[in-house]
Amino acid sequence: MQDADIPAWDQFVEGCAEATFFHKAGWKRVIEDSFGHETYFLLAETEQGFSGVLPLGRISSVLFGNALISTPFCVYGGIAAADPESASALQDAATQLAEDLGVDYLEFRSRQPIGNDWPTKDLYVSFSKPIDSDVEKNMLAIPRKQRAMVRKAIKLGLTSEPSSDVDAFYRVYSESVRNLGTPVFGKRYFRVLSEVFDDSSEILTIKRRDGRIISAVMSFYFRDQVLPYYGGGTAEARALKANDFMYWELMRRSCEAGIGVFDYGRSKQGTGSYSFKKNWGFEPQPLNYQYHLVKAKDVPNVSPANPKYRLLVNTWRRLPLAMANAFGPIIASKLG
Repeated sequence: MQDADIPAWDQFVEGCAEATFFHKAGWKRVIEDSFGHETYFLLAETEQGFSGVLPLGRISSVLFGNALISTPFCVYGGIAAADPESASALQDAATQLAEDLGVDYLEFRSRQPIGNDWPTKDLYVSFSKPIDSDVEKNMLAIPRKQRAMVRKAIKLGLTSEPSSDVDAFYRVYSESVRNLGTPVFGKRYFRVLSEVFDDSSEILTIKRRDGRIISAVMSFYFRDQVLPYYGGGTAEARALKANDFMYWELMRRSCEAGIGVFDYGRSKQGTGSYSFKKNWGFEPQPLNYQYHLVKAKDVPNVSPANPKYRLLVNTWRRLPLAMANAFGPIIASKLG
């Protein structure tokens, strides 16, 4: 993909049923400008125009290996094509590129299997659900215990407000991520996301009665979907049920805006976020991440749940926030 191809690329993505928000051309700039990684955005073309796209990024580190991924830092990716011939051509081109680059493996983060014998990893699932056009019906669709938490937050006087303040979002988000034992992305990444996807992203903040922000979420919008992607809360947010309220407010506002699908994104099976989304009445749907192994002997496992990284996770949770925010982006930029 060249710069002149961007409008046609995004037009194809908007119209292709297999494409997602994470196939958009803007991710090329996000990956390059935020982290300095190489990208290879491949396209298939016929006389009639674009017939397929495949966004790829190369992530290389001593700790996590050397990989060609579609799409790094994203929950979905892989091939989006209008016909089997284009899909096959893109797969062949990506496989050859992975071999030429000498990476450990090529990864497609596909929602549907690509129909070959590539190994898969049964780790992630996604959660999505239609949004009813009636606000109250959406509230009543939340299972009773979870609904009680939302109503408690409402009674405590929490309020929601859209914002463009990346700094305020980052203060809340970085604390939340540190408490989970995960290195945080640098603030630059979120600034680039807000700039590149200015018309298809939004920050929603949750405030106490005194106006202090205790939770925030950055969401993406694609077709008729809302995708809450990066969210978290401060230590006191848990007691005030602020995160429950945050996702309800996003759902309520999306309902009022006529958005039809709430995509909760991916979670690792057996984790707290998996249980949280299940408690909202969402059913898990398998994600078909598939791999072409080049130098690697086995399917990679860079999950924080991997015992190999347990000491790092436990240590990270105890770091002062300033230290975690200083060193976290160096590690997070290599996670992909």
